[in-house]
Parts: sequence; C-alpha cells; structure tokens
Amino acid sequence: MGKSDDYEDALEALQGLLVTTQAWTIETGVRTLIVLEGRDSAGKDGAIKRITEFMSPRQTRVVALPKPTERETTQWYFQRYVPHLPAGGETVIFNRSWYNRGGVEPVMGFCKPGQHAQFLKDAPRFEKMLAGDGIKLIKLWLDISKEEQAKRLQDRATDPLKRFKVSPLDAEAQKRWDSYSAARDQMLEATHTDAAPWTVVATDDKKTARLNIIRHILRSIGAPGVEVDAPDKDVLFPADKAKGRLAK
Repeated sequence: MGKSDDYEDALEALQGLLVTTQAWTIETGVRTLIVLEGRDSAGKDGAIKRITEFMSPRQTRVVALPKPTERETTQWYFQRYVPHLPAGGETVIFNRSWYNRGGVEPVMGFCKPGQHAQFLKDAPRFEKMLAGDGIKLIKLWLDISKEEQAKRLQDRATDPLKRFKVSPLDAEAQKRWDSYSAARDQMLEATHTDAAPWTVVATDDKKTARLNIIRHILRSIGAPGVEVDAPDKDVLFPADKAKGRLAK
C-alpha cells in the first residue's frame, strides 16, 4: 500500500467521523461556524471540498461572498456577513470572511487605514458576541511558503480545469508578499482571543494539511463518542505559538 492509499484511507475514516459529528450537531442544534482564511493558493478550496464531501447538503453551507456592492460599502462592516451565520444544527464554512479587511483590503488599498484599525478592534468584539451566544467558532489560517505559492499560482494559470481559481489578484500575491506577511502578523496578534482563537495550518503538503484540519475540527466540536488523534503539532498550532514558524 502506497502513501496515496494511506492518505485516502485516513481521509475516509475522518470523513466518516465528520458525518457522525454532524448528525450529533443536527440532533442537538449546535451551530458550527468555520472561518477558513489564508494566502492565495494555500488550499482553502481543497480543504473545504474534503470537509463537506459527505456532509448533509441541507445543513451545510459554504459562503464565499463577492466584493461588496456600492450599498454594502455604506453598511456596518459586519452586516453583510450576519445573514449567513448558522442556525441550529447548521454548519457554515466561510471561504474568506470578514477578515478580508484584515489582509486583502489594507494591502491592496481597498480600505482606508482608519477602517483597517477599526476592524482590528471590532473583530474580537464581534466574535466574542458570536461565541457568547453559543456558536462554535473555529478559525483557521492556512499558511504557505512563498516558493510553494509560486508553484501553485503557476499551475493554476496554466491548467484549464482550474480556470475558476484564477483571480486578478493572483499576480499581486507574490509581488506584495512582505505586505501580506505584515498584515497577517498584525491581524493574528489583534484577533487571537480566548473566545475566538486562531489556529495556523502549514499547508505546503496539501494532503497532510487536510487531514490535520479535519482532526482539529472534530476535536473542536467534541461530539460524544468521537475520538480522533490530536493534530500534528508541526502542521497545526495555535497562533500565539506561531512566532518564527510562519512563512516570511
């Protein structure tokens, strides 16, 4: 049996536990909110595909909002995200979230410095309210090395099957690498809280990252009778333990 077979077997077992866990969250009315953030090409789409593959289509939603409309730009910043929050028994995954204002927007000049600073103050308050109301909030930052990102962006640009992954911002990911690193560090420091902590995932090895992400989700939800090994500490770790381990 090769490494690919080992991965598929491990993934299938973890997906089975996700199904068991979701059955429990549906039965008990648990509201699960997973925020997946990270650099371009860090593996968010691939991770989401494996997480949701066998989950209930009626009780699972993936939210990937387009850029705000002119009207939405005049609203309270978090307002357009609130309607997508989970109801009882639902699992919602944000493929990028309000944290656009923590990274892409300030780096690309899509928001003013004052708006960015206000966001860093408001996000912990907003998330404390969500957690305080009983929402199970899981925040994951997918980190990737500059070299691996370059390879994936090139592959994305030349593979016709990945057409819908291509973004006008892809070209800026490498050009503005240092700016994105600085924004990431500032964001993690300001918004890693007891109520809503960040977990960092090293994603240069996609398959290993996916398995560890699912393990973390399962342990974070904690359905009765669902036992799973702890994630690899070299792959997945709390943001406050990430000093010197994040891609620079």
